[in-house]
Amino acid sequence: MDDRDTAFLDKVAAATARRLKVQREAARPVWLGLGMFGLVGWSIALPTLLGALLGIAWDRRHPGVHSWALALLVGGLTIGCANAWYWISREDRAISDPSDNTHG
Repeated sequence: MDDRDTAFLDKVAAATARRLKVQREAARPVWLGLGMFGLVGWSIALPTLLGALLGIAWDRRHPGVHSWALALLVGGLTIGCANAWYWISREDRAISDPSDNTHG
């Protein structure tokens, strides 16, 4: 076999691997996608609510000029958005990387 044959076989193998990955991804149930959507929502909502509740409790025990509820709500929202961004970017890398085998 010469170099052209080897290059052709490599291209065919890569195309076959991509096709098989697409078929596996297409076979994933719709509920998995909805679950990921829910995970992103909860990953934002939960830290935001926890920050707000912690801030309200802190404001009741130690009243002051500044609102800890607002500050910790924004902090929780920031943490939640960073967490959601992490999960979305991880899933995007798994979908777009043809050599990644973590999902199948």
